[in-house]
Amino acid sequence: MLPSRQAGGAAVVLPEPGRSIGVLATTLATLGAGRTFDAVAQAAAAEGYTVKLIPLGKPAFGAVPEAGRDLGEHGVDGLVVLVGEYPWDGIVVPGDMPVVVVDSGSGTGYPAVDTDQEQGAVLATEHLLKLGHETVWHVAGPSDSRVAERRERAWRRTLTRFDRRVPLPVVGDWTAESGHTLGRVLAHDPAVTAVFAANDQMALGLLRALHEAGRSVPGEVSVVGFDDMAEAASFWPPLTTIRQSFPELGRRVVRTLLGEIRSGIRAAASGNVPVTLVVRASTGPPPW
Repeated sequence: MLPSRQAGGAAVVLPEPGRSIGVLATTLATLGAGRTFDAVAQAAAAEGYTVKLIPLGKPAFGAVPEAGRDLGEHGVDGLVVLVGEYPWDGIVVPGDMPVVVVDSGSGTGYPAVDTDQEQGAVLATEHLLKLGHETVWHVAGPSDSRVAERRERAWRRTLTRFDRRVPLPVVGDWTAESGHTLGRVLAHDPAVTAVFAANDQMALGLLRALHEAGRSVPGEVSVVGFDDMAEAASFWPPLTTIRQSFPELGRRVVRTLLGEIRSGIRAAASGNVPVTLVVRASTGPPPW
């Protein structure tokens, strides 16, 4: 590793020439993908590695292997795969290049590291049920997202475990606009008293729709999000949500990949990063 340089009194570790990690990503537009990439970049920099990004766009058959070959030709030491959409089963990176996949259910044969998506959905759903709500509605993420699928599946299993009715989920696209559109439908159903939104941005749109419909939060409807984005505490009311530890996710991804790079041995998965429930003012008991 090159010597550090002082910048404003703090030591800055400079990466060594030629030491780099490639990151394959379909998009960094979503909060989860953007913060995961940033966390990987920060963790890599702390180890003296640079990060090279290659955007894939919407994945198609062969797109990820193609990208793997491209990055391999550019001399990266290993790859982080950050692809959240279908289909990309059967990903193959030529040669013995070290690979880590950010996806707990990838099924690719490569080591995987992820946030514990299921734990987050369980915590959110149980929180609302334990407040006394008869069931919990769900604003799901897009149908081509494995993250959204795992959150929805855990929400469904939790309701079933509590012997509660499982409402039909409504499907958004991670944006506040989609949360608002779907929230306008939910807001006019008096049976809806608790909603778990698959991310904070859709929860924000849902809150707006509920306010516009004259339904108080949490007096009439309780809302839980997922991510704990920086602005979540400034929503009105402040949002109860699931906090992901992106810095820890980045550290585990980089630690796993560097273990492969240095040993030449394919690593085992290092497990999911736990999440926490952050209770704020958007949840309370049902109105009866």
